Amino acid sequence: MSTADRNAFFVLIGGFVLLAVSFGARTSFGVFLPSMSVETGFDIAMLSWVLAVQNIVWGAAQPFAGRLSDRYGAAPVLFAGGILYALGLAMTAFAHDYLVLGVSVGLVLGFAQSAIGFPVVLGALGRTASDKNRGIILGIATAGGSFGQLVFSPLSQSFLKDYGLVDSFLILAALCLVAACLAIFVRRETKPTAEQRAEVAAHPGQSLREVLSRALRDRSFVLLTAGFFVCGFHLAFITFHLPNFAVVCGLSAAAGVTGLAVIGAFNIVGTIAAGQMGGKFRPKYPLSAIYALRGLAALALLFVPVTEWVLLVFSAVMGLLWLSTVPLTSLTVAKLHGPTNVGMLFGIVFFSHQVGSFVGLIMAGEFYEMFGNYDAMWIASAVLGFFAAVVHLPIEDNRKLVPLPIRS
Repeated sequence: MSTADRNAFFVLIGGFVLLAVSFGARTSFGVFLPSMSVETGFDIAMLSWVLAVQNIVWGAAQPFAGRLSDRYGAAPVLFAGGILYALGLAMTAFAHDYLVLGVSVGLVLGFAQSAIGFPVVLGALGRTASDKNRGIILGIATAGGSFGQLVFSPLSQSFLKDYGLVDSFLILAALCLVAACLAIFVRRETKPTAEQRAEVAAHPGQSLREVLSRALRDRSFVLLTAGFFVCGFHLAFITFHLPNFAVVCGLSAAAGVTGLAVIGAFNIVGTIAAGQMGGKFRPKYPLSAIYALRGLAALALLFVPVTEWVLLVFSAVMGLLWLSTVPLTSLTVAKLHGPTNVGMLFGIVFFSHQVGSFVGLIMAGEFYEMFGNYDAMWIASAVLGFFAAVVHLPIEDNRKLVPLPIRS
C-alpha cells in the first residue's frame, strides 16, 4: 500500500463515521416528523419549511466550509461541525415554538451539516488518495451516508418508542459529540503547507472570486450544477416524507421507516459501484443513467398500487441510485477544474443540490396540505429526473484542464 493510500485509509475511517452519524441524524427527522407534528403542534407544511431552511443554509455555507478545508485541512472543520451538530440537536429537543425550532433546525444544523458535508470529506480524500484508487475510495466514503441511513432509521424509531422524542434528540446529540472526536483520523490527509497556502492565496487567478468566476463561465460546470439540483429535490422529498407517504397509502409509518433503511442498505452497494464506474467510464454517462432510472421509479408509483412490497422494491431501486451521484459528480468537478479547489467547487455544485432540497421540501409540504397526497410530487420527481438525464450528456468531462489565467 502506498503512503497516499495508507493516509487515505485513515481519512476514510474518520470521514465515513462522521458522514454516517451526520446523515443518520438527518434521516431521523423523517422518522420523527409525525411525532413532532403531534407533540409540538407544528403542521407538516411548517416542519417542511424549517427543514427546507436547513437545506438552503447548508448549501449556502458549503462552499465556504469547502474553501476552509481546502486551505487549512478538513479535520478542524469536521470537528467543529460535529460539536455544532450536537448543539443543534440538543436545542431541537426543547424547541416548542417556531423561533427556537427555526434557529436550531434551520440555522445551527444547517451550518453543522455544511461542515460535515460531502465536499469536505471527499475533498480531503480526493487530495490524499492515489489516482488509481481515488474513485473507489470516494465511493466507499459516500456510502458512509448510506450506512448512517441504514442504521439510524430503525435505531431512531427504537429510541422514539423507548425514550420519547426529547430524549431521542439528546441521544443523537451525544452520538455526534463522540463522532466529532474521530476527526483526528482526518489529520492524515495530504494538505498544503503554510508556504503553499500563502502562495495559493496570493496567486493571481486563485482567489475565491476568480476561481468561482472561471467555473461559472464553464458550460459543463453549469450543466453539472443544474443536474445536481434534481438530486437534492429527490433526496430531501423522499428522506423526510417517505414515512408519511406510507401512511397516506394506508400503510404504517414503520413501513416508510423500513423503506428508508432499505434505501440506505442498497445505496452502500450503489455508491461503491458508482465509484468504480467513475474510474472506468466517463462519469457523465452513469450520471445520466442514474437520473433517468430515478424518473422511471417515481413514475411507477403513480401506476402501481402501493403495498408494503411495492414500497420495499421502490426503496431498493432508489437506494441503488440514491447517493451514487455524489462520487461521480465529485469526480467530474475534479476532471473539469482539477483537484486544488475541489472542496470549494464541489461546494458550489452542492449549493444547487441544496436549493433543490429546499424546493422539494416546500413543494412536498404544500402539495400534501393542498391535496392530501403526494401524486404531484412524484410527477415532478419523474419530470426532473428525465431533465437531469438529458442535461448531463453535453458535459465535456474528458477534456484537458485549462490552466488558470495569470495576470502580469
